[in-house]
Amino acid sequence: MSILTATFYDNTLQEWLIASGLTILILAFLIILRKFLRRRFISFSQKTKTQIDDLAAELVKKVKLFFLIFSAIFISSFSLTFSETLDLLINRLFIISFLLQMAIWGNTVIVFWLDRLRTQRMETDAASVTTFGALGIVFKIIVWTVVLLLILDNLGVNITTLVAGLGVGGIAIALAVQNILGDLFASLSIALDKPFVIGDFIIIDNFLGTVEHIGLKTTRIRSLSGEQLVFANSDLLKSRIKNYKRMYERRVTFMIGVLYQTPYEKVVSIPKILKQIIESKDLVRFDRAHFKEYGNFSLNFEIVYWVKNPDYNKYMDIQQAINFEIFQAFESEGIEFAYPTQTLYLNSVVEETNEFKK
Repeated sequence: MSILTATFYDNTLQEWLIASGLTILILAFLIILRKFLRRRFISFSQKTKTQIDDLAAELVKKVKLFFLIFSAIFISSFSLTFSETLDLLINRLFIISFLLQMAIWGNTVIVFWLDRLRTQRMETDAASVTTFGALGIVFKIIVWTVVLLLILDNLGVNITTLVAGLGVGGIAIALAVQNILGDLFASLSIALDKPFVIGDFIIIDNFLGTVEHIGLKTTRIRSLSGEQLVFANSDLLKSRIKNYKRMYERRVTFMIGVLYQTPYEKVVSIPKILKQIIESKDLVRFDRAHFKEYGNFSLNFEIVYWVKNPDYNKYMDIQQAINFEIFQAFESEGIEFAYPTQTLYLNSVVEETNEFKK
């Protein structure tokens, strides 16, 4: 009796050797095929503008070695005779490897899709970038959860009982990590509701700066002085936020005061002078200029106008130009600005003293 005809686990040694050689050949073929397809898709991607071939090349790159090994074993196993238990084990290992590979491919598609959207919309719609980032995380969680449940079901675990048990245990876990979950849901709320997006200039209580990053737990803001401010997402939603990036126009109110000794004719002409100066400026819409009140040491005028540009530096340039022209116009008209003064009238006091001496 030849050693090649000796039987091991219902198959001869010769059949085992043939199956082993077939497994190695299939594995080598699959590895070479993966390498060939990747090069081919990369070559196509350099010649075309479409990104489908880029995605195909990335999917081929993400084919894992464990999937190729179990695929080769599964294919070569048809040349052998196994017991029902061993045959079931091989089938389950192949299915599990296939499900894991599918999860990796799904994750790759999500990442590729998100990167493409970020590139396309970062300049025109930063809000959508934040939304897509949050949705990407949700999709990844869904993909891996489904794959995990399918793997457990393939291993014979009762998923219905497991899900019910997770529902009870999930309450305890949620209570233990409620702060983290609060920040996570706050992140999703920020992504969907968009009170601010990356690039917005916002003020939170006494802190202000430009939004740099919106993460799962924290949001990072670059302050005007250069340091990075980190806020928990749940704290942000509890705060009052001023978003200056959403400002389309800037309303400007300022006051000037002139001396009480200013002649009536000059006082009447001041609102007209102010209106002419403000209306002469570009990107400005005049609202009103009124003699508002008698102050402690001045006649006060209130001026209101709108700047049709939210940029702060542009507003300051316009206000500075208006101030210069007001100063020049008042100087030419002989109108003097008021400053804190106090006048004492002593004549009546002197006369009463003289009468008392008599």
